[in-house]
Amino acid sequence: MTQPVSQPDLSLLSRHIPSTPSIGSTTVTHEDHVHLSFGFAAPHLFPIAELEQASGQAITSHGRQALQYSGAPGPEYILEWVLNRAQHNGIEAQRSDVLITYGATQGLSLAAQLLLEPGDEVWTEAPTFFSALQAFRLSGAAISSFSLQEDGLDIDALEEALIQAKTEGRALPKLLYTMPTYHNPGGVTLSLVKRHRLAALARDYNFYLLEDDAYAELNFTGEYLPTLYSLAPERTIYLNTFSKIIAPGIRLGWAIAHPLLIDKLRILMLGGSTGVFTQEILASLLSRLNFEQHLDQLNDHYRTQRDIMAHAIDRHFGDEVHYVLPEGGFFLWLTFPESVDTTILQQLAANQGVSIVDGRSFYPDRNTHHHVRLCFSYCTSDQIEKGIVRLAAAYAQYKQSATTKSDQSISTATI
Repeated sequence: MTQPVSQPDLSLLSRHIPSTPSIGSTTVTHEDHVHLSFGFAAPHLFPIAELEQASGQAITSHGRQALQYSGAPGPEYILEWVLNRAQHNGIEAQRSDVLITYGATQGLSLAAQLLLEPGDEVWTEAPTFFSALQAFRLSGAAISSFSLQEDGLDIDALEEALIQAKTEGRALPKLLYTMPTYHNPGGVTLSLVKRHRLAALARDYNFYLLEDDAYAELNFTGEYLPTLYSLAPERTIYLNTFSKIIAPGIRLGWAIAHPLLIDKLRILMLGGSTGVFTQEILASLLSRLNFEQHLDQLNDHYRTQRDIMAHAIDRHFGDEVHYVLPEGGFFLWLTFPESVDTTILQQLAANQGVSIVDGRSFYPDRNTHHHVRLCFSYCTSDQIEKGIVRLAAAYAQYKQSATTKSDQSISTATI
């Protein structure tokens, strides 16, 4: 007789496990549906032919060694590539300053484990990357947030909060998480003046900066600002990734920090090396890839996609919404009137055949409800146009419904 399958006792799970589902995902598979919610790279820009050659080379040249725990020459090549690229971007680092990770997100998680204990203060931007919020919640930290302005984090509000906390004898942050360049989801970039002020505050008030630089190479202007790491290397854990510049399925990134911190982060990885065979393939790829030419191709495409989305929004929404035109990255952050509930709009948009991401999930307290994140990197130009038309139709439906409810309330009040 078949025994019934018993359910696990969920009461034994950590109370810090987030209950929210994956943000930006959708189960819609209809081929005509437009996925402006996916924060994905453009698949046609993946270097497929080069990766195929690199995979074969990794097997034929170093296969048996590369499949061992310690790997073959590939990881050493990747380490040197990261150091050279960091130097190209104004970061002076040594081999002992670098840790290869499973994408930038693992680096984020490791940094949270390294620095945070239950009840510790971690400060973020608002909005901010939802996976960072999940990592901080898992650590049991208390999260405080500070708004974004058109030139990045509100440094005045941050400094005021630091002064007040110190004056009142309250806990200062151990960690401030920031995405200063082409913010996800805000699209804004922290100004040079603010970068210098933030580095100085980290020193003056003795906290670490966790700098997520995942989109920095996707630069549409050719103008570069110094990293926070370059301004305060002893106070910064710097994160970057191959996900945006090669392919997300590679699942490789890196952290740069003082070697004493890197040694501790390596312990948290339980002594294992990160995807050594994947590193072997990537090393073979990078050794044959004209990276600057590849990067130019990415930036030309994503810049065009951004402009197509922005122009479509201007045509179909006019003054109904506000956004800061991003100078790089993947995302455009729409701000609706404060009376709009984008959680409702998200469902109406799905019914119209377009997926968007309600902005509520990017706030620690989830109480801000009139923003939407749109991704311009994944869809084709035609899909972007179609998606914005459908979103505008959903918004018109939302406004009509709100007007009807208002009229009904007036009628009821009159009676």
